[in-house]
Amino acid sequence: MGASEPFELPVAGDRRVLGVVDYPAAAGPRPVVVVCHGFKGFLDWGFFPPLAHLLAERGFTVVRFNFTGSGMRPGDELVTDTDAFRHAKVHRDLAELEAVLAALGDEIAAGRADTDRIGLLGHSRGGGTALLAAAGDHRGRIGALVTWAAVASFLRFSEEDRRRWRRDGELPVVNARTGQELALDVGVLDDIERRREEYDLAAAAARRRAPWLIVHGAGDETVPIAEARTLAAAAGPPSELAVVAGGSHTFGAQHPFAAPTAPLIETLNLTQAWFRRHLAAAP
Repeated sequence: MGASEPFELPVAGDRRVLGVVDYPAAAGPRPVVVVCHGFKGFLDWGFFPPLAHLLAERGFTVVRFNFTGSGMRPGDELVTDTDAFRHAKVHRDLAELEAVLAALGDEIAAGRADTDRIGLLGHSRGGGTALLAAAGDHRGRIGALVTWAAVASFLRFSEEDRRRWRRDGELPVVNARTGQELALDVGVLDDIERRREEYDLAAAAARRRAPWLIVHGAGDETVPIAEARTLAAAAGPPSELAVVAGGSHTFGAQHPFAAPTAPLIETLNLTQAWFRRHLAAAP
């Protein structure tokens, strides 16, 4: 692979999306893959750097970034902007992803992104966001979609949690990886409930036209395999469901990353093959 380059993209208000582009060794415009992390994830988490490096070695320009709602800057290990995390709304994530897509080949990866060959990859909640972007791609710019352990719904809270959330104005969230105590503002819940139709992921699955690979671990402890089957049943062709034996929500990967597990190796191989097949990257 070639070099890596940080970028900073202004979005609505005073928010700025921070990210990294990993370039292939080959010069000139290359097919590009945009990577979306999930809830409590970030661009440097566990498997994202090895994924980006693999795809760059296969001839792709790879764009990974932090949603502003992560509350993290590149290199952070903790949420440093707790207010940004507190207001991590789905519509913000989607708007930021769409801003990144619009900036490809210009503010991001100038001269190194073939904007006629764009792929999207999203993990967990980021998989749902990537699916919404693909479903809204009326110009047909997105040529391939891969989701890892994608959610089938953004409303993932019990009725008791929602009552407490409304009563207290916030929902406590503990980051199991770091032990950091955080909170989500009730506006996050309002966003999900008021935009139910807009965020209907089964409907989005039926609308999207990009070839879609749905990858899910058979032993996912966070997003049950039933959600992958729900998305696959709703998806129009071309789409495929790949169930990874022994795969957890992170396919056995941890942060900091140590070594690839067998489920992650299978997931990486399926992913790079899908993008090469549908975006026609050269070796």
